[in-house]
Amino acid sequence: MANPKDPKECSFSFSDFPEDVQLCILSFLSLPDIANFACTSKRSVSLCCNDTKLWFTLCQRRWGSKTQINKWGGGQITYKLLYKTLTQWENLIGFWRHCGRAGLSGQCPRLIIFEWGPSFVSGSRICPSKNGTYYVTKSPFLWMGISPDGQIVYFLDLEGQTEIPSGDFGSWLEFVCLDQNLVPANVNFMGKDHFVVEENLNFWHSNKSKDVLRSSSSSKNLIEDSDEVIESGIAGSLPDRFVSEMYMHFANRTSPGGGGDRAWRRQRKKEKERQGRRKWEPEHFLKVVDCSPTPDKPLQGLWKGISGDMNLNFYLVKYDEIGGIICQRIGDFSSSYTLVFWTSEPMSMESPFSLEEERIYDDRIHFQPVAAEDQIHSQPAMTGIEMVSHIQHINSSCNLMLPSLVGSAGLQHGEGRIWQYMNGTFGFGFLRDHLIIDLKHIIQEGRLLDSVNLLQ
Repeated sequence: MANPKDPKECSFSFSDFPEDVQLCILSFLSLPDIANFACTSKRSVSLCCNDTKLWFTLCQRRWGSKTQINKWGGGQITYKLLYKTLTQWENLIGFWRHCGRAGLSGQCPRLIIFEWGPSFVSGSRICPSKNGTYYVTKSPFLWMGISPDGQIVYFLDLEGQTEIPSGDFGSWLEFVCLDQNLVPANVNFMGKDHFVVEENLNFWHSNKSKDVLRSSSSSKNLIEDSDEVIESGIAGSLPDRFVSEMYMHFANRTSPGGGGDRAWRRQRKKEKERQGRRKWEPEHFLKVVDCSPTPDKPLQGLWKGISGDMNLNFYLVKYDEIGGIICQRIGDFSSSYTLVFWTSEPMSMESPFSLEEERIYDDRIHFQPVAAEDQIHSQPAMTGIEMVSHIQHINSSCNLMLPSLVGSAGLQHGEGRIWQYMNGTFGFGFLRDHLIIDLKHIIQEGRLLDSVNLLQ
C-alpha cells in the first residue's frame, strides 16, 4: 500500500495539470516570470508562444470584465499586441484635466474622462451646464482603437457629435474615414500622468504612392505594407501610406467602374478645406490622481459649484504633505492663476461653535440652482449651523487687476471659511462678501453624477 507521506509516491508536476489550469496559473505571473518559465522545457515554450491561448488568457483575466477582448481589431489582431496596447492604455481610465491655456483650436475641454468600450477606449469631454444647474454634459472627444491590420488609431471629435461605435471598431473606422468630419491625431505619452494630443496633419497624404493607390488594394497588400511600416519603427496613428491605401480599398469596394480614385481625390479636397477652416494645437493633459474624498482627506477630489454669475464651475481640491489644502478652479483660461483658496492649517473647529462663527455662517447666502427641477438633484438647503460638522479657516489668492496698477497684477488676499456639512459635502466663502459656494461631488463610487449625454 502506498504511503501518502512519501514524496516519491505523491510527485505531481506542473505539466500534469490540464492545459486550461496551466494557462490560468500562468495568467497571474508577470511577463518576466512567464519568460523564465518558457525556458524550462520545449513544451513550456510552445505553451507560452501560443497567442490564442496564453496571450488571450492574459488579456481576458486582466481586462475581460471591462471590455470584449475578442472584438478588438475586428478579431484579426494578435492578443500579444492587444496586451501590449491595453497595458499602456489602462492607465488612461479615469479623469484628466487640461494643463495650460487653451490653444488656437478654442475647443479644448477642461476635463476628460476615459472609459472602456467594447472594442475601443473613448475619452469624453465633461463640461459644466450653462443653465444654472448642477448638471454636467458629456460628449465624445477622443477615440482610440486598433485597426484590423494592427495599427493604433486616434481620432479627435472636436464637435462631439460622433455616435458610439457599434459592432467591431474596424467597421466603425471604415465609416468615419469616409463619412465623418473627425480629426486624425497623435497621442504622445509622457510618463503615466501626462499626455499630449496633437493633430496628425499628414494622416490623409498619399506620400507619393500613386502606383499603390491605383492597384487593387487587396487585403494581402495592405497587410504586407503595414508590416513594412511596423518594421521601419514608425509608431502612433495610422501611417500615411497605409491610410491612403485603406481609404482606396474601401472606396473601390463601394464605387463601381474605377470611381475609387475620384472618391479619394474628393476626400483629399475635403480634407484640405477642413484643415484651412480649423486647426488643433497640441494640448497637454494631466491625470487627476485623487478624484474622490477619503476618511482622512474629506475635501479631496473633484467638485462642482455654482458661483456668483450663476454658472457652474469645476474645482480640484488637493492636500499637501502636512495636511494643508489647495483648491483650484479647473479650466479658468482667463487668468494664469487658478488658485481659489488655500490653507496651511490642517486643524479644524468642531461643533459646538462660537457665537461669532455662527453669526458668520448665518449671515451668508447660499448659491442654489436656478432651475426648479434641479432642486431634486441638488443638496438640501443649508438653513442653519446645525448642518455644519467642521469649520476651517482659509485664505484666498486670486489674480486681480486694479485700476491704479495698470500693466501689473495685484494679489488680493482675503480670509475665509470652509464649512463641512453632515452629508459629506462642503461650502466655502470669504469674509469680504456674504456668499457661500456649496460644492457637490462630480464623481461618486466611480460613477459620474448628474450627467447629460449630448448624443441622446
